[in-house]
Amino acid sequence: MNIIQQTLRAALFLILAFFGVIMALIFMTSTALAIGVLYIVARLQGRPFGVKAYWDERRRPNMPGHRSAWSRQAASRREHDVVDIEMREIP
Repeated sequence: MNIIQQTLRAALFLILAFFGVIMALIFMTSTALAIGVLYIVARLQGRPFGVKAYWDERRRPNMPGHRSAWSRQAASRREHDVVDIEMREIP
């Protein structure tokens, strides 16, 4: 009886491992396909494809007079700087 249980557990483990490998292959294939499409689109538009180029483009404002999210955050921090603190003792 113990041999049958161990065999069933091993078979279940192998089946789950097989489906895990299949899901990992699907994920890797879809990721490679998406990166390939992004590379082709970037080359057709004449832009470089890479992490540095992506972040440089994301941080650069797209429209004239438009501030990026980074500059908006920095400006809002500058406008709300704490210059004085009022302290009171609580008896």
